[in-house]
Amino acid sequence: MVHSAIFPTNFTPVSSTRPAKAQLPSLSHILPTSLPYRTKGRGLYLPPSVASIPYQPVNVDYLEQEFSGHGVTFEGIGEENCVAKMELQNGSSATLMLPGGLITSYKARMWHGGSLELLHTTVSGGEYGGDPVVQGGLASALFFGGGNGAAPWSPSTWILNGIKGNSQDFIQVELISSKTENMVEARHILTLREDVLSLEIVISNLSSSPLQWTGTTISHLTVSSPDATYAVGLEGSNFLSIPPFLSNFSLVPPEFKQKKDSGLGRFWGQITGNGFLSSWNSRNQKNISETERRKRRPEEEMEGEEDDNYKQLNEEISRIYTSAPTYFTVIDRGRRNSVAVGRDGFKELYMFSPGSGHECYGKYAYVCVGQSAMLKPIILGPGEVWRGAQHLQNPNL
Repeated sequence: MVHSAIFPTNFTPVSSTRPAKAQLPSLSHILPTSLPYRTKGRGLYLPPSVASIPYQPVNVDYLEQEFSGHGVTFEGIGEENCVAKMELQNGSSATLMLPGGLITSYKARMWHGGSLELLHTTVSGGEYGGDPVVQGGLASALFFGGGNGAAPWSPSTWILNGIKGNSQDFIQVELISSKTENMVEARHILTLREDVLSLEIVISNLSSSPLQWTGTTISHLTVSSPDATYAVGLEGSNFLSIPPFLSNFSLVPPEFKQKKDSGLGRFWGQITGNGFLSSWNSRNQKNISETERRKRRPEEEMEGEEDDNYKQLNEEISRIYTSAPTYFTVIDRGRRNSVAVGRDGFKELYMFSPGSGHECYGKYAYVCVGQSAMLKPIILGPGEVWRGAQHLQNPNL
C-alpha cells in the first residue's frame, strides 16, 4: 500500500467547503497518421467540433501576449481552439485544450532520465465521416441542478483566468466557467510540479439559495494492457458496480457499451435527479423494462467489498468505491511504471477497466480512475465554496 511519504513535502491538500468571498504542441503526437489535417496560420487546422461540444473562439495572439513568461506556450487549432503546453525544466509537461478544458497529455520525468506519457488520448474520425473527435485524457464532468427559474447546467467551455509560477518550480493554470442564471461559478486549477499533476475543482454558490450538484474528474491512464495492470491499496473498500460514465471525452469500447448501455440513462438520471445527463451524452438515455433489467448479469448492479489489495484489472470493471483510501497506486508491470492517485474533497472513487480482450498498447490499453460525487450529491449553502482535487503523482523519479 502506498504511504503518504510518496507525496512531496510541498504537497498541500485543499479543504472541502468554506464560506465564499467569492504540447500536444501540434497535436501530431496523438493524431493518427491516416487522419487528414492541414496547416493554417500558426497551427494545425481541425474542425471546431474537435470534442463534439460548442466552442467560443480563442485569441492565441492575446494569450501569448498576456500570459507569456510562465513556462506555458500556446498554439492555435483552426480559428476557434488552441492548446496550452506547460513544461518544467526537469522535463515534466502537461497539455491542455482550450476552451474545452480537456487535459490531453501528462509526461512525467522518469528515473532513467527520459519522460513517459501517463494519460491515454485518442483522435478518431467522427461518425459517418464527421469531424475528428478527441477522447480520453483527464477531464471533469460537473452537473448543477436548476432552481429559481434557471435550467440545469453543465460547464462545457472554459476561459483562461490566470497563470502563476515558472518553469523551474511549478506552473499553475486557472480556468473559469460560470452561469449567470444559476448564480454558480466553477474553476479548474491545474498545477504541474516536478513529480505531480493536480486538478483542483472549486465550486462557488453565488446565490441566496442552496445549490445541489454532482460531478466527477476522470483520468484515462495509459497502460500496456489492463491484464498487466494492478490497483494497490483498495482492500476493504466498499463498492457499487454501476454502468460506465459516458461523457464527450469518455473512451469506452463499443462492445462494452452494447452490453452496458441499456441501463445508463435510467441509472444516471436517477443519480442526478434531473435527467440532464442527456446533454452530457444522448447515448445514455435508453430506458429498459423491469424484465430487461432482470436479464442483466447480477454482478453489474452488485454491492461488495474489495478483498484484494493487489487487484488485477484484467476484467471489465465499472465501479464506484464509497470508502476507498484517499490515495492508492496503479501499477503497470508491462511498462514497469506506477502512478499514485490521490484525492481531496471528493468522497467517492470511480474506476473503470475495459478488460484485457484488446490489443496491447492499443486504443483500449488504459484504465480510468476518477474522483466522484455522483452517488451522493453535494449541497452548498448560500455563499459557500467547495474545493476538491485529483492528484496524479509520479513516484518514479
